[in-house]
Amino acid sequence: MNDDAIKVKHVLGVLDKITGGRCVKSLEDVFSGKNRFVVMKSSNIPGKGCMETPGLVYGDLEASVRKIAVTMTLTECNIELAGATGVDAIVAHHPIADAANSGGVTMRNYLGLYGVSVFELHEAFHGLHPGIAYIHGHKAFRVDIAYGGLPGNILYVGKALNEVSTLGNILDRLNEFMGISEEEKMLLAEREARNCSHISETNVATGGQILVGSREDRVHTVVHIFPHTGFTGEHLEKVKNEHPEADTVIASISRVRIDSELVAKARELNMNFVVGNSHAMEILENGLPLATAISKLLPEVEVVLFRERITSTPITMAGNPAIRQYADHIANQFLLPNANK
Repeated sequence: MNDDAIKVKHVLGVLDKITGGRCVKSLEDVFSGKNRFVVMKSSNIPGKGCMETPGLVYGDLEASVRKIAVTMTLTECNIELAGATGVDAIVAHHPIADAANSGGVTMRNYLGLYGVSVFELHEAFHGLHPGIAYIHGHKAFRVDIAYGGLPGNILYVGKALNEVSTLGNILDRLNEFMGISEEEKMLLAEREARNCSHISETNVATGGQILVGSREDRVHTVVHIFPHTGFTGEHLEKVKNEHPEADTVIASISRVRIDSELVAKARELNMNFVVGNSHAMEILENGLPLATAISKLLPEVEVVLFRERITSTPITMAGNPAIRQYADHIANQFLLPNANK
């Protein structure tokens, strides 16, 4: 093996440098409690908890790396694409767990089959850059990645950028940065190719919305939250007390419905409420900057971005006639209660 070749250990070193030393270096980091980014995530559903261990999750430190893929969530589709396109290492933003992120089988068997190493970062990457706030039209002067003492409960408080004076400006800015017109063209092309006008797609379906206020309403100080992290109405009231000048709430990554307690609380506090980018856009908000940084620190390595595109199609139009006939046959003969078994 060429001693000058980029290896898995070098990728780990680069990720540690990018995160300011937040990656796991040893088992002691995992179990000692010294690394605050080693976090257990659990809804108390039996057997479904997951520990975040930022850094190398699987792979040989001495293995060569010529091509790296950056993704949001590791899936079997990621693994298959990596295996088919010569990717040696995948850097996933979200935490990785056996079976859940490897097609229902153990990671060692699946990743080892294709010689793919995997890394995760998640909480260790949060709070490192102001990009998500910038994309949403404000400059954060306060960043808390554990608001209320809850790990991962991220809060930004920021001042609107000079070019962003209204809620409408925020929505237009998001559409431009995320290339929504291109996503709409791709959806239209798929509908035409599959002869089905009822196909929906995540990025188009989850565009920005104003839930309280109007496009013309002014925005000055923003409270930017991420509802899926556990941010509550009580949290919002506390932030408003801490920053009484705040006039607008932006909820991004995850979304809320119009009947959400957060929306009701914003109305009570006389604040606008905007739903920003969905989680599906984080591959551009966080993933692309991370991939770009890796590429700059490891110029010898090819770096690619793995993007998922999820669509919804009526089953009467899914696939082609042959596969629909197959599905009908299997359901009738083997899966329905009256099937002959």
